[in-house]
Amino acid sequence: MRSGITGIMNAKMKRNKLLEELSSQKDYDIVIIGGGATGLGVAVDAASRGYRTILIEQHDFSKGTSSRSTKLVHGGVRYLAQGDVRLVVEALRERGRMRRNAPHLVKDMRFIIGNYKWWERSFYTIGLTCYDVLAGKMGLGRSLPMTSKSVIKEIPGLKKEKLKGGVVYHDGQFDDSRLAISLVQTAFDNGGTCINYMKATGLIKNAKGKVAGVDAVDALTGTEYRINAKSVINATGVFVDELMGLDAPEGEKKVRPSQGVHLVVNKEFLGGKSAIMIPKTDDGRVLFGVPWHDKVVLGTTDTPLNHAELEPRALEEEVDFILDQAGKYLAKQPKRSDVLSVFAGLRPLAAPTKNDGQKTKEISRSHKLYKSKSGLITITGGKWTTYREMAEEVVNEAIKTNGLPAKECVTADMRIHGYAKDVDESKWDYVYGSDIEKINKLIKKEGKYDALLHPDYTFKEAHVVWAVREEMAQTVEDVLARRVRALFIDARAAIEMAPRVAAILAEELNKTEEWKEQQIQEFNEIAKGYFVS
Repeated sequence: MRSGITGIMNAKMKRNKLLEELSSQKDYDIVIIGGGATGLGVAVDAASRGYRTILIEQHDFSKGTSSRSTKLVHGGVRYLAQGDVRLVVEALRERGRMRRNAPHLVKDMRFIIGNYKWWERSFYTIGLTCYDVLAGKMGLGRSLPMTSKSVIKEIPGLKKEKLKGGVVYHDGQFDDSRLAISLVQTAFDNGGTCINYMKATGLIKNAKGKVAGVDAVDALTGTEYRINAKSVINATGVFVDELMGLDAPEGEKKVRPSQGVHLVVNKEFLGGKSAIMIPKTDDGRVLFGVPWHDKVVLGTTDTPLNHAELEPRALEEEVDFILDQAGKYLAKQPKRSDVLSVFAGLRPLAAPTKNDGQKTKEISRSHKLYKSKSGLITITGGKWTTYREMAEEVVNEAIKTNGLPAKECVTADMRIHGYAKDVDESKWDYVYGSDIEKINKLIKKEGKYDALLHPDYTFKEAHVVWAVREEMAQTVEDVLARRVRALFIDARAAIEMAPRVAAILAEELNKTEEWKEQQIQEFNEIAKGYFVS
């Protein structure tokens, strides 16, 4: 563990310290490009095996798809219906490991399917019992039939008319970008290095045409770096084709982006602590209503796109679709004016462009691993639930392809940074786990930062200071979107928080008044994309 990096210190110093290490470090075993779920999983796996590991991310950690999920850790009931048993078993096993290794972030959630036809209760009970059997010892709870009275008691907001009963099953629920930050810290705890706002600009190749590192530029300062490494991992999600193009411009594209949109509304639309699953929407998908940070996430859609963007926007028809489908099952029809935040994410579906005619809901969610002639290893597809297993597979391939000394994977039972059992889930800051005590000590030691950022929410100034000093947050967006999740919970409230957050950042990072005002303006422009008019 780095004694010079742990502990409370100014974030600029912390990041500068990492850049100094990068300049002085001559060679790495593994460099990972991409700071989403998969890339961070690889960083943790590689560092915990003892490899000299560095991860670089062009923006902030989990800026893209990995912060925009449905907040589920699940085996995939829909995949079971499609007959993809292998994928379901793999995901259920990893779901259990995530719950065990990060209990402060992953929790059991009861999901209820309301039945409005006489045959549905038996049909779904049988199917979900198979789901339980496949989970085995990693199961979170039994699937059971419910009476209509029990269903309404548990989810008062569900439509009562013609309700015949229901079925309850168990899956996992989590906070995606908070897990991403915990993985960054876990990589640090094991001797690895992760740097945000560091963009890969080219691949270094030796005389034999083998990839031997990465050229990168610091997006905050413009400083260029050359990172020599025995193995290069491309874990850039929907952008993997761009990096593969730097390696072999003539290669076929490997990713088919598909947009998923989610709406956040007040918890009263469900009225309880359980989630709902609508098994078949008008387009043949499933729709979820999931309690999350005292709100409810409704989603998702599946819209094929021709190109990827770092900040995707929800389409009007996607918003209308979710409101319409949810309204068919909820007693109170949600309207546009009820939406507190709308966010869109792009799934990096592992499908070549020749399958353009295929519906994205039918394209396999299983991950794919590609190994180029140069030795570049690319991982794409998959989902948060299987991030750890994907990472293990990637590092094993790096050992075989790039001649690294063989070392066994140790992450299956490894505790994630912040590990804490029996956290108080009624309070938002349970996601910090064991770090909650340190944040409280910060408030007590400095005699300030106990003030709320907004009267309607429990985010404190201390959470901003912690994000800067301990979690490498560099911008207002980093804090409000991915450290305290305010932008994803209530976009208008997040805008009201921005000036105070910018002031704390400017103080911590020694920035000017002009920088502070620019940060507020930039965040407001981003936040407007999370509104529904």
